[in-house]
Amino acid sequence: MKAVILAAGGGRRMLPLTLSVPKPLLRIGDKTVLDYIFDALPEEVDQVIIVVGYFKEQIQRHFGEQYKGKAIRYVVQDVLNGSGTALLCCKDLFSPGERFLVAYGDDMPSRKEIADCLNHEYSWLCAPTDNPKQGGEATFSDDGHILKVIEKPKNPSSNMSVAGTMVVNSDIFTYEPEPHPVNGEFYLTSLMNRFVANHKVRAVYGKQRPGFLSPDEIKKYKL
Repeated sequence: MKAVILAAGGGRRMLPLTLSVPKPLLRIGDKTVLDYIFDALPEEVDQVIIVVGYFKEQIQRHFGEQYKGKAIRYVVQDVLNGSGTALLCCKDLFSPGERFLVAYGDDMPSRKEIADCLNHEYSWLCAPTDNPKQGGEATFSDDGHILKVIEKPKNPSSNMSVAGTMVVNSDIFTYEPEPHPVNGEFYLTSLMNRFVANHKVRAVYGKQRPGFLSPDEIKKYKL
């Protein structure tokens, strides 16, 4: 099974820490954020595609072509305009209907959270947040599926947001991302909203996590 890790962004909110290192290589304790993601991946994930951009050479040097028994392939996002367009860079690496895992390179899901996501055909990890305006607010059906996600809502009605881990299939590559009405960024949320409209995507609930909204967030991680 393949996993895609979206690790191309510039990490503006984490300045000045990201002046010389990409956000996914920031250290929490004695490991980088990407190290924690790799440690959480189950054995069934044997291929990892990392979408790189900002300081891409550092990530490529850190992991090489194989890391912890998993083959790695790099895809470069030349224009850093959002996570939606980042995922579309991988379109040609998947066969029709192929199921795969997606993880944001600045999130740190636990092994259990990923396993819980993989227990469903399609899923999206959700978690409470202290900053609902900075995330994606999810609404749910009565039977526990995600109906819609609003990215960076002006007036959130709850503190439950989607996190950066989801299980989809290659149907997601048939959609086009839409620019966010405020900042013009092409978030993966706009692709996922199309995906959840056509597939039953189970909401999987995980722990609250800091959102890398400022350098102080690093201090909040309790490992």
